[in-house]
Amino acid sequence: MRLWLVLLLLNFPGCFSIKGPESVRGLEGGSVSVQCQYTPGWENYKKWWCRGAEWESCHNLVETDGSEQEKKVDRVSIRDNQSHLLFTVTMEEVRQSDTDTYWCGINRSGPDLGASIKVTIDPVDMVLSTSASPRSRTTTSRRTEGTSDSYIRNHYILLVFLKAPVLLMLVVAVLWLKGSQQRLSVYRNLSSDLVGDTAP
Repeated sequence: MRLWLVLLLLNFPGCFSIKGPESVRGLEGGSVSVQCQYTPGWENYKKWWCRGAEWESCHNLVETDGSEQEKKVDRVSIRDNQSHLLFTVTMEEVRQSDTDTYWCGINRSGPDLGASIKVTIDPVDMVLSTSASPRSRTTTSRRTEGTSDSYIRNHYILLVFLKAPVLLMLVVAVLWLKGSQQRLSVYRNLSSDLVGDTAP
């Protein structure tokens, strides 16, 4: 039994030796990059990227030739970095219709190695909905301007109906005091004149 297990491992090295993210998200019109890692021993094997929920029937989109040279088919490219034991798949100008289950895998004799990845492409409308914060700032600015206008209006009303009468009363009071002082001065002068006239 142990000998059979050893032979199995020798014939199928690196079983479960590739992994990638469970899911990635992208925005419509942009690009999505996925990195798949593998264990040592698979550097010179071909790496591929296919689409489809079912492993047996997924459609191969792009594949390396076993080297680090980038390969590109249509909007999908793949590049193997053998020194870092990973390869990167990039999908450009993605659409909502690109949302699906994909597989990154290693081509070998016998069953290939692969890991499934869920790719979701969000519509541009989501970005427009997140731009509400600048609108809020604009609204706040307008509210501030409205508050300023209201303050000026209230200040003007206060000036007309409260400050102006008070100021007018102060002017009247000052004039009345001046008039009183002048009348008092005239009265004193008259009194002194009368006293001078009646003196022997």
